[in-house]
Amino acid sequence: MQIEILKSKIHRAVITEANLHYVGSLTLDEDLMDAAGMIEYEKIQVVNVNNGERLETYLIRGKRGSGVVCLNGPAARKGAVGDTVVIISYATMDFEAAKNYQPKLVFPKAGNTL
Repeated sequence: MQIEILKSKIHRAVITEANLHYVGSLTLDEDLMDAAGMIEYEKIQVVNVNNGERLETYLIRGKRGSGVVCLNGPAARKGAVGDTVVIISYATMDFEAAKNYQPKLVFPKAGNTL
């Protein structure tokens, strides 16, 4: 049996930009991506702590060390600069393997730094 479990989470990052006139996605500082074991174009869920909005999109690599967390395209309607978000990715794996899997959890500091 295959199940979907938490792969990685960036807990309480802060939105730095919202770009409505972009194709779509979430641009994320490459340092945060690496720390969470996330890759460009990976499917993610973004949960907005401020307004309760939840959305699915994919990642675009942002400039390393920039602290960027930018909602792009229609996602820009789901949050505002300064909102706190949780960025989540999931993995599908065998039920027995999932019992021993440890997700990567990242807790950014001010400015979305590590």
